[in-house]
Amino acid sequence: MSKPAVLLLPPLVHIRAEWEALASKATLKVSIIQADLTAKYICHNGAGYNTIDAQACNERGIIISNTPTAVDDATADIGILLMLGALRSLFVPLGKLMGEGGWERPIGHDPKGKALGILGMGGIGRAMAKRARAFGMKIIYHNRNRLSPDLEGDAEYVNFDDLLSKADVLSLNLALNEKTKHIIGAAELEKMKDGVVIVNTARGALIDESALVKALDSKKVASVGLDVFEQEPNPNPELLRHKHCVFLPHIGTNTWETQKQMELLVLKNIESALDTGKVITCITETPQEDAKL
Repeated sequence: MSKPAVLLLPPLVHIRAEWEALASKATLKVSIIQADLTAKYICHNGAGYNTIDAQACNERGIIISNTPTAVDDATADIGILLMLGALRSLFVPLGKLMGEGGWERPIGHDPKGKALGILGMGGIGRAMAKRARAFGMKIIYHNRNRLSPDLEGDAEYVNFDDLLSKADVLSLNLALNEKTKHIIGAAELEKMKDGVVIVNTARGALIDESALVKALDSKKVASVGLDVFEQEPNPNPELLRHKHCVFLPHIGTNTWETQKQMELLVLKNIESALDTGKVITCITETPQEDAKL
């Protein structure tokens, strides 16, 4: 029997410009997965894995791992930065305006006493809650499953509709898949408080940006703090024209320390797969007990 081999895939540069333009939208589809009949594991360097066709992998017995725990702190830090910036209308060009002689001083809101609604109480959501408590915020959350008392702490578990109606700030911290795409649309925005603030550090397509633009125009949504967008790297210009909002170019995990931890976790997953037949951080869509090893 031949020894198992590891294929390391670096970022790919496409030979044709039109292919390169589609790279950010591309998914590891069935045809590519089927091309390698011996593949057993895909060890993905990232917490989100919407770029991989998990259903096709599960059908072929391919196990997928990601890097959830390694990204928690850095992503939550950016989430808090976006939340504070959106609450205070501290849009990024303020420094540029000052350099040009401007002195605009927007008035905003304090986080203390506000209800932070967290949609998706995994590692990042819990790290976000931990930081928000230091600002005197009340934590409410909705999750696929309620947390254990130890993990939940003083956070209040609520249903989805109550999360929408009670949150002063809504933070999206869940994975993108067919069920969660546009989980925040026109109907959901209408259920929120007038003047709500929305923070998204997960995936852009969780929000229907067309509906969000209308909600910002009507001031139903006071401000947003976004690190992710439906179309990257070319976000909706109608969204970007709202200067009282805070926008970042998907930098949630862009620290030296976090990138190192992510890569180390990928290597640990590979090592575990080769040594034990199981990865450490298996995604739910490709359960190891069902895999055709």
